[in-house]
Amino acid sequence: MPPLTTAAVLANVAAPAARGRAMGVCAAVALLASLQACDRAPLLVQPGSPAPAFTLTRLEGSTVEFPRHYQGKVVALRFWADWCPYCRSEMQALEPVYRRYRERGLTYLAVNVMQPRGQVEAFVREVGVSAEVLLDGDGQVTRAFGVMGLPVTVFVDREGIVRSRIVGESTAETFGDAVESLLGQSQ
Repeated sequence: MPPLTTAAVLANVAAPAARGRAMGVCAAVALLASLQACDRAPLLVQPGSPAPAFTLTRLEGSTVEFPRHYQGKVVALRFWADWCPYCRSEMQALEPVYRRYRERGLTYLAVNVMQPRGQVEAFVREVGVSAEVLLDGDGQVTRAFGVMGLPVTVFVDREGIVRSRIVGESTAETFGDAVESLLGQSQ
């Protein structure tokens, strides 16, 4: 069998039918893996590990320090942007769940990823978000949590330990089950 060269891979990517699609998928995966390695992006924050500490600005202008300002609370960190096709509907679906659990100790931090304050304000007002909105203007916190696509929700327990994450769009039921599980733990 001849060696697998870049030219051979490209020729197979252009090949018709299933073989071409399969090689195209393999090439895309290889490209993404190499880009990940070149960027030296951090590993995903794993359940059971401490949540990365950070300081961000709230939409209204004050500064927040995580996890210091949220000790003893269950925190759902939701990474989003207004261009994300799932973020609008998901935020609307999760809003009643947040309102149901906030008195029991849930804090919902909606971390906007790299968008201007005015654009974020308009979106939050239009959608009716009551969660704390934080601005990750340079994407540093998003990278620290290993977020590589939106939306992503990371659940942190009362001790600041990551317990679970939802990659992609969440339903109110899935979000509520994760919150209920953490709130049900001893305080």
